[in-house]
Amino acid sequence: MTASEPYLIPAAGASFEEEIKKSRFITYLAHTPNVEAAKAFVQQIKEKHSDARHNCWAFVAGRPEDSMQWGFSDDGEPSGTAGKPILAQLTGCGVGEITAVVTRYSGGIKLGTGGLVKAYGGGVQQALTVLHTKEKIITSVLALSCEYNQVSLVESLLAEYTGRQIEADYGNRVDMTIELDTRLVAEFCAKLTNRSGGQVVAAPKTV
Repeated sequence: MTASEPYLIPAAGASFEEEIKKSRFITYLAHTPNVEAAKAFVQQIKEKHSDARHNCWAFVAGRPEDSMQWGFSDDGEPSGTAGKPILAQLTGCGVGEITAVVTRYSGGIKLGTGGLVKAYGGGVQQALTVLHTKEKIITSVLALSCEYNQVSLVESLLAEYTGRQIEADYGNRVDMTIELDTRLVAEFCAKLTNRSGGQVVAAPKTV
């Protein structure tokens, strides 16, 4: 999958709760667009359930396949029994920008390592079945300059490619900042240059 391809992200949060051998497991899923947001969500749940023995978590904070944006923690559970099973469910579902926190209130009965893996992974799996997702379109920001009588040409072409105008500066010429689907940029730019007789050229906006 290329960096310009759309991917699924959570449209809203989701949760799932179950009791296994007197231990209560509560799974929370949230949309977290970056690592900072993921860590903030983990902290939020930890504060909400500060009386719980464990708040184990994992996140996929960018594109689903970008392992540089993954993270997980067993939060005191035996190594490999919580964070990794949670992460395995997240990476297997194909959804990006998502964090899962599983809170456990222990009931005094030991589940064993296999039981913990099943409980933590299973809770996330169940929460994912009720998660609503939406497609995230990868966009590019371009800058262009045109005459006043060429504004309608630019606007009609933008509409054709379901792009949008972010801002426009009306001076001697009109300087526009526009945004559209990254996959359509080359075609849009070629058509813009063609229709304007080479007078209007869009290029990636430099910060």
